[in-house]
Amino acid sequence: MTELKSKLFWRAVLAELVGMTLFIFLSITAAIGNKHNTHPDQEVKVSLTFGLAIATLAQSLGHISGAHLNPAVTVGMLVSCQISILRAAFYILAQMLGATMASGMVYGIRPGNETALGVNALNRITTVQGVGVEMFATFQLVLCVLAVTDKRRRDVGGSVPLAIGFSVALGHLTAISFTGCGINPARSFGPALISEDFTDHWVYWVGPMCGGVAAALIYDFLLYPKMDDFPERMRVLVSGPSTDYDVNGRDDTPAVEMSSK
Repeated sequence: MTELKSKLFWRAVLAELVGMTLFIFLSITAAIGNKHNTHPDQEVKVSLTFGLAIATLAQSLGHISGAHLNPAVTVGMLVSCQISILRAAFYILAQMLGATMASGMVYGIRPGNETALGVNALNRITTVQGVGVEMFATFQLVLCVLAVTDKRRRDVGGSVPLAIGFSVALGHLTAISFTGCGINPARSFGPALISEDFTDHWVYWVGPMCGGVAAALIYDFLLYPKMDDFPERMRVLVSGPSTDYDVNGRDDTPAVEMSSK
């Protein structure tokens, strides 16, 4: 509970709320604003919007909260023992609230003949197939996040936020034709809540969450094991990083850094 006394903690939670609100507003408006949105170029437009929005917000907010902006990413970081259980819970709550607020704003400005509000739906596939599509699309995203933010690496060049943005765009280009691409459960939750349409909604939680957990386990224990600091990682999981314990809030150390090392 010590994290609750830290200004850094609450700033990070606020950053997730603000970031998710902006992300969903920008992304959903791009998805529903085109009256010719059944044309093939719409998938490219939406995919690029989601990817560029994440890249921009990761660059803007990464030093404050890590710019997870996705419950599946947050769960991946939790399984990787890079954040505490408490921080993960507050991040996910902030992300869901931000997505709901943004969806409500989009609802207020949407075109008069648009009723879908960007609610994800399966396209001629079963729910089991949908879970599989969402799981693999999210797996590559969380794997990318873990790899490019790994503090042990010295070979990462270029822009980390842009790399993550490309991964988001890739996931959408892969999955959007099958599921609408719900690799971000909060993105699926906001429009579904405002539209009161939860058809097959569980798919957009089970698939991404399983993908995030699988990516963390495979990366940390098979692909690039990091067992030397296991006791420290367990302490972070329970109590959070020690740098967050200053009640007055230190501004020199982010919770989960979005920069290459």
